[in-house]
Amino acid sequence: MEVLYKSTRSDEERITASMAVLRGMSQDGGLYVPTQIPHLEMSLAELAQKGYREVAYEVLRIFLTDFTEEELRGCIEKAYDSKFDTEEPVVLRRGERADYLELYHGPTIAFKDMALTLLPHLLTAAAARNGEDREIVILTATSGDTGKAAMAGFADVPRTRIMVFYPKNGVSALQEKQMVTQKGANTRVIGIYGNFDDAQTAVKQIFLDKRMQEDLADKGYRFSSANSINIGRLVPQIVYYVYAYTRLLASGGVREGEKVNFSVPTGNFGNILAGWYARKIGVPINMLICASNSNKVLFDFFSTGYYDRKRDFLLTSSPSMDILVSSNLERLLYLLTGDADIVKGLMQDLQEKGHYQVSDALVKKLHSDFWAGFCDDDGTRDTIGQIWREHHYLCDTHTAVAWNVAQQYKASRPAHRPVVVLSTASPFKFPAAVLAAIGEQAEGDEFNQMEQLAARSGLSIPKGLAGLKEKPVLHTDVINREDLTDYVLKQLETL
Repeated sequence: MEVLYKSTRSDEERITASMAVLRGMSQDGGLYVPTQIPHLEMSLAELAQKGYREVAYEVLRIFLTDFTEEELRGCIEKAYDSKFDTEEPVVLRRGERADYLELYHGPTIAFKDMALTLLPHLLTAAAARNGEDREIVILTATSGDTGKAAMAGFADVPRTRIMVFYPKNGVSALQEKQMVTQKGANTRVIGIYGNFDDAQTAVKQIFLDKRMQEDLADKGYRFSSANSINIGRLVPQIVYYVYAYTRLLASGGVREGEKVNFSVPTGNFGNILAGWYARKIGVPINMLICASNSNKVLFDFFSTGYYDRKRDFLLTSSPSMDILVSSNLERLLYLLTGDADIVKGLMQDLQEKGHYQVSDALVKKLHSDFWAGFCDDDGTRDTIGQIWREHHYLCDTHTAVAWNVAQQYKASRPAHRPVVVLSTASPFKFPAAVLAAIGEQAEGDEFNQMEQLAARSGLSIPKGLAGLKEKPVLHTDVINREDLTDYVLKQLETL
C-alpha cells in the first residue's frame, strides 16, 4: 500500500513520503500527515524475536513507502551503529512501579538521537530520489536537546548545511556547551534573546517566506527542517513504542494483545504523537499519559479544550519541556477531525489571538486516547529522590515528571494497565538538579557536578559528556529574534 502525505491545512496536494521528508513543512504553513495510516505487516510476536534495527525497518517501510528496502536498511545501519553505547540503541529497564524505556544511549545522551541519527540519511536519500541537486539548508529551533542531536547527525554530511537556534538563557550549561562545541564545516549554532517559542516562530516564518525561498532556490539552496515538524523526524520515533512492547512481550511482562500505558514527558507534542501513531498501527496501547512541567499548556488544553499560549513562560528544571506552542498538536487535531479548514482556523486563532477553543466532541475524542497531568519543580525534585531511595534508579528531571504523572494516573485509575515511562535524557545532563534531589549539595560548575554525581551514584559519566569541559567553543553568535532572517541570508553567503 502506497502511503502519501498531505498538509494539515489543505486537502489539495498529495506527495510522496520522500518529498514530505525533503520539504519538511508545507508551503501553506501546515504539517505533513499520512493520507491513510498503515498497519504493521509483521506480528508483534514475530517482532519480539527481532532487534531494534529490524523493528525500525518494519515500521519505516509501511510509512515511507517510496523508499527502497536497500535505502531504508542502509539508513538504519548508518544511524544505529557504534555511536550508541549499548548493544541495542534502546533499553527497557523493568521497575516495580513502572518500567523505564531508556532513550538516551546515543551520542548526545537524549532521546532526540533516536530520530536525528536517522534523519540526515533519510533526507539525503530523499534528495537523490527526487533529483534534488541544490544544497539542503536545515533550519532548526531547539529547547535544548534537538540542536545538538541535529548538528551531530548532519555534521559534514555532503550537500547539507545546518543552522540551529536556541534560547540563550533557556537551556542548561551542559546543553549549551554540547551545542557550541559542535564540529563540522557545515554547522552553525546561534543563541536567540528570548525563549524557545520565539526561536520556533522565527524559523517557521522563514519556511513560509515564498519570495525568500525562490531567491535562494536560484542560488542553489532549499530549506528543510530537523524539528519534529518534519515527518522524517516523527516516523522514527514510532519505532521505540513498538520495540518497547515487543520487549515486554519477550520478557513475559505482558501477554500478546494485553494493553499497556505510556507516560511521556512532552512539550512540543512530537514524542507522544509518535505513540498515538504506534497505537494506530497495531501496538496495544491503552492510554498515552501526557506529562507536563509547570508550563502546563497541554495539561490545561486536555482538561478544557482551550489552548492558551498567552501566559507566563517559566524556566524549569526540565528545560526541554519549556514550550508554550506545541507544534505537533496540530497534527493530532487534523487526524481526529479530518478537516483541514477547522485546523487552519484554529491555527489562525492561535497566531492572531494567542488561543483557540475546540469542540466538546473533540475533547471527548482526546480523552479516549490521552490522559494529562503535570508536575512542578518541587515535585520533580521529590520524585527523583523517591525513585533513588526506593528503587535505586537514577533518573533525570524530564523522566521524573513522567514518572510522577504516571503515579497520578495510576491513583486515578485503580484498575490501571502496566505503565512504561519514557526516560528521555541521562541524569548526567542535569547534575545539579539530580544531586539536590538525592540529598547532595552540588559543588562547582556542571562538569564538576557530573563527577560528583558519578561518585555518589556509582554510575559512569556517559561518553557523550565525558571530556566536554575541555572542548573549545566554536560558535559564539547571539542575535535578536527579529534579526534571524537577515542572519540566515548572510550565513548562506559565507558558511
